[in-house]
Amino acid sequence: MVPTKKYKNMFVERDEKNVSWLYLDKEGSSANVLSKEVLEELDLCLEFVENTEPAGLVILSAKKSGFVAGADVNEFVAIKDEVSALSLIRRGQAVFNRLEKLPFPTVAAVHGFCLGGGLELALACSHRVARDDEATQLGLPEVRLGIHPGFGGCVRCVRLLGGLVALDLILTGRSLKAGAAMKIGLVDMTAPERHLKDAALALLTDPPRPRKKGVMELVVDSALARPFVGGLIRKKTASKANPAHYPAPFAVVDLWQKYCGRWDRMMHEEAKSVARLITGRTAKNLVRAFQLQERMRSQGKKSAQKISNLHVVGAGAMGGDIAAWSALRGIFTTIQDREPKFVSPAIKRGHDLFSKRLREKRLVQAAMDRLIPDVKGDGAGKADLVIEAVFEDIEVKRTLFRDLEGRIKPGATLATNTSSIPLEEIAEALSRPENLVGIHFFNPVPLMQLVEVVKGAATSREAMEKGFAYAAQIGKLPLAVKSNPGFLVNRILVPYLLEGILMESEGVPKTVVDKAATNFGMPMGPLFLADTVGLDICVHVGRIFSERLGMSVPERLESLVNAGNLGKKSGRGFYEYRDGKRVSPASEPKSPLDMTTVRDRLVMRFLNECAACLREGITEDADMLDAGMIFGAGFAPFYGGPLKYASDEGVSGIVETLGELEKKYGARFKPDAGWKLVSGPRG
Repeated sequence: MVPTKKYKNMFVERDEKNVSWLYLDKEGSSANVLSKEVLEELDLCLEFVENTEPAGLVILSAKKSGFVAGADVNEFVAIKDEVSALSLIRRGQAVFNRLEKLPFPTVAAVHGFCLGGGLELALACSHRVARDDEATQLGLPEVRLGIHPGFGGCVRCVRLLGGLVALDLILTGRSLKAGAAMKIGLVDMTAPERHLKDAALALLTDPPRPRKKGVMELVVDSALARPFVGGLIRKKTASKANPAHYPAPFAVVDLWQKYCGRWDRMMHEEAKSVARLITGRTAKNLVRAFQLQERMRSQGKKSAQKISNLHVVGAGAMGGDIAAWSALRGIFTTIQDREPKFVSPAIKRGHDLFSKRLREKRLVQAAMDRLIPDVKGDGAGKADLVIEAVFEDIEVKRTLFRDLEGRIKPGATLATNTSSIPLEEIAEALSRPENLVGIHFFNPVPLMQLVEVVKGAATSREAMEKGFAYAAQIGKLPLAVKSNPGFLVNRILVPYLLEGILMESEGVPKTVVDKAATNFGMPMGPLFLADTVGLDICVHVGRIFSERLGMSVPERLESLVNAGNLGKKSGRGFYEYRDGKRVSPASEPKSPLDMTTVRDRLVMRFLNECAACLREGITEDADMLDAGMIFGAGFAPFYGGPLKYASDEGVSGIVETLGELEKKYGARFKPDAGWKLVSGPRG
């Protein structure tokens, strides 16, 4: 290879076959992202390569992490209006159009992350080869940020794959492994790492025939079929995403439906569409949520500590899933319970998880080898971290920790997965309370991203760092919270849940209560949430909150539990369940409250508790509170978090509404003093 040109964020080499190799290597970053500066350099680089008249061009990455992780999301925040957004997008389109029109063949040699703008770059090349391993991921996840591909990605993806396959890729935002990408025609070839460059050269010298669309693809993309098919896709998409809250997927369908086949016009409209979306409230808040996610993720990566051995006490649903997930992520994990019959179901669930996630038998077996039944608890003495996940009983936990403290090795950390008991009360059983940290998971463990890392009054910095490091190691988002009943997420969710139960007991139909919440943007209503968690658990946590925070448990909840109606797990709670699925009620009485009042009682109770937690310093700041509620409770990310929502709506208006509800429904709606700490518009 002969070096021919060096830029700040990329360089070009030429080999003896007159092939140019363009390496992307963004300065000061572990991953390549398409910032404005990188795009301008790429344009200059392509001009230079074109003037040297090579036999072909291969674009690849000098980063170990991958090809290109996407656009520089941080630059989205600086975009203030549609005009500047449109200018930036069209500039990116012009650079990729230049690449597409080069008078010689081009190949993208992809490894690792090839997402968003990175895949759009690869699509602008003549051909694509992907490294065939677990790390390679190709996808267009822009809808998760409230936009869609804008550098020609919608056009090129539809043109290459056909409307149905392309729309599925764009609307779901999912990532594909190399083999799956080749199967649908997204890449032309896959190769192991040692042969990736040879495969790229082969595509230059002996390219495959252009992919031909099948009859069905041609029919679906025809002007006659698109209105009908587009309507079906729009209806299916609306069942998963409210167009009022998430406009981007529907904008993609519109582009395909109106302009498929008229590629220049579609490219023009693609840019206009993204410019509108990126300056809208949804996209700005989803970008905020992404930045908060990255902030939490970076906290876990700061620590140099690493967990090699984990011991979990308690093989129930939560403890078993914590153990299985940790083993999946490469940690040697022992799991303890009173008898083998309690551990066996956890091992089986672990096998099911491994089979679903890993698929290859050798990988599944390797994960199973890391998940060890340990009834005697011998693993506690070898573990770097011991996590307790037994029933929420203070005396049971104290007895357990007294025993564990005497058996762990020097330097090991003790952790509790308690969801409602302050750490200070558990730590009374320890001679070294500074060695106890809370590591609170949410159910279901494989799906929920957030882990609350709880600091008790005596918890040391080393124990907190161990919690952060462990959460990051298993791919979760760690959030530092101060010890108090319910910590952050449950502390805020419980009042919301209890208010829903109270309204149901007042005669408001359960479907009205839950619909008010989901219409607002919550992932599920409070009554369905209570059924899913388990009404017995709700009663138990509610009693703890009653003792410590003065909240009352509705009689309706107590009566359901006393009758054996525990929710989804018993087949009946507020709803009836058959085969684990909720049965829609045939009819319900008319609601004594209008939908606006129901919504306000739920949302204001939720928001007021957020203000209380901010005042009490439960999290580091308002941003981290918002992050916790987005990733731990599913609070609608298109609002940017509960305090961001309150700020956008106007704090004075929120306080006024709370005051009106207080007069009508009582002191639980009294505006908290914490509202004085919430920044943003006050009217």
